[in-house]
Amino acid sequence: MTRLLLSTVAAAALALGACGKADTPAADQNVIATPASTVSAISADDIARRIERLSSDEFLGRPPSGPGAQITMDYIADEMKAAGLKPMGANGTYFQPVTLTEMTVKDGSFAYIKSADKVIDYKAGENAVYWTKQYTQSVSVTDSPLVFVGYGVVAPEYDWNDYEGVDVEGKTVVMLVNDPGFEDKNDAQFKGETMTYYGRWTYKFEEAARQGAAGVIVIHEDAPASYPWEVVQGGWTGPQFDLVRPDKGMSRAELESWITRDQAAELFDIVDMDYDDMKAQAKTKGFKPVAMTGLSLSAKIDNDIKTTESANIAGGVVGSKYPDEYVLYMGHWDHMGRDESIEGDQIFNGAVDNATGTAAIIEIGEAFANQETPPERSILVVAVTAEESGLLGSAYYAADPIVPLNKTVAGINIDAILPIGETNDIIVVGYGASEIEDRLKALMDRDGKVIVPDQNPSAGYFYRSDHISLAKKGVPMLYADSGVDHVTKGSEFGREFGEIYTKERYHKAADEYSSDWDMSGIVYTTNLFYELGQNIADTEDWPNWYDGNEFRALRDDMLK
Repeated sequence: MTRLLLSTVAAAALALGACGKADTPAADQNVIATPASTVSAISADDIARRIERLSSDEFLGRPPSGPGAQITMDYIADEMKAAGLKPMGANGTYFQPVTLTEMTVKDGSFAYIKSADKVIDYKAGENAVYWTKQYTQSVSVTDSPLVFVGYGVVAPEYDWNDYEGVDVEGKTVVMLVNDPGFEDKNDAQFKGETMTYYGRWTYKFEEAARQGAAGVIVIHEDAPASYPWEVVQGGWTGPQFDLVRPDKGMSRAELESWITRDQAAELFDIVDMDYDDMKAQAKTKGFKPVAMTGLSLSAKIDNDIKTTESANIAGGVVGSKYPDEYVLYMGHWDHMGRDESIEGDQIFNGAVDNATGTAAIIEIGEAFANQETPPERSILVVAVTAEESGLLGSAYYAADPIVPLNKTVAGINIDAILPIGETNDIIVVGYGASEIEDRLKALMDRDGKVIVPDQNPSAGYFYRSDHISLAKKGVPMLYADSGVDHVTKGSEFGREFGEIYTKERYHKAADEYSSDWDMSGIVYTTNLFYELGQNIADTEDWPNWYDGNEFRALRDDMLK
């Protein structure tokens, strides 16, 4: 997963103890009565068997391409077939081919910022990381003037334009991470502490390119980014994957980069600006971009480039009454591969992240395929590739869906289920987004359990997993994670369990399966999502985004 949601379990545990049942929006009156538990349809042994196999060294860390990827994809397709799922990929197979580009910044590449009397050299991985999304052997930027553009946001619905009054064509824009609401903690500005899509680095690079910038510099700070500099270092060094864009990425800026907060402060000092003062100005409505007169960027990036093949793997169950309408289950199969530069265990097995989710969606598919009475709507199970490389497999699917998006009734994304055991709660990321939550709440009420919103909305976790690729097209999606309040051991146990996983195993070679895992929570969560899909499949109404949600208009237009 591309987020560190698991590090927020402490806050979630405390919130659960303080508030009891979380308030939820009013339930949709068309939601059908919740069925009796069908947990017997979900097998702990089957899920554990798949997790163990997917996270074995045989799969070489499940990189998105190469030998390990091929072994993984073949295994998932074989499991879908054995589960009774109909092939839903290309040419009667389970595979939806996804062509990826792989680019690695070569030694000898450089980037530096100079003033009249000083040169600041970017040391990749130390004070900066940089790359290009242009699919070419070499790109250059020469003496590109720097402009501070605040948060780099153009948001008409908030009457906000950080580029107003400035032409940045050929220039290098410098910007803050997150959005103005985070610093101000004011719900009247954007969504207050809850990050909007404008706060995501993906948006910032895209918007800078639309404005014609040659270079983009995002300033990293731990709190507004919600992760330390080490995550930036690890994520943006080494081979970088992307989709094969129709324009080969030529619409993107020549250089994209992150720098540390200390590095940024030094740049501001050179031009007699105080970093904290400029940051305070940037969160104020009416902020105007400021030229960092006398500073310019020069860079040359040489790439090792190649094209490589991967695939999403898809299987389905045909509905008995509405076969052309689908409930979607999604989870990413890829992980971090292998790092030959480290001593000892070099394979990042990704047992929790996301062998658990991959095993769960196959098990759910199998449960639907073996029902005595098929669901009224069809079921589509998609294991997507290259999530760890930037949600690429789901982005490809959203652009070229196997099932038309206006025939996709709703979707459920499963991205990492901690083997914590059964809990009294489930964390819904981006809580308050769609009517799918009403149906989930009905099932949890039946079981005497509660929904807990994620307790760090400023981190924007809703935008960091594969469901967002479909949400941005308008499809209502649910993204929920393991709870923390263990049914017998309490929330303190859950908090410590999550902290240990995040510190010692997340995105590390230590994320491995163990036969002593407590599978009860994984089984409960898997069954819960199976029942939720059954609920959606066997009703005539379509769950939508709540009124006021940023994706509601897209869905309404799609269904017209």
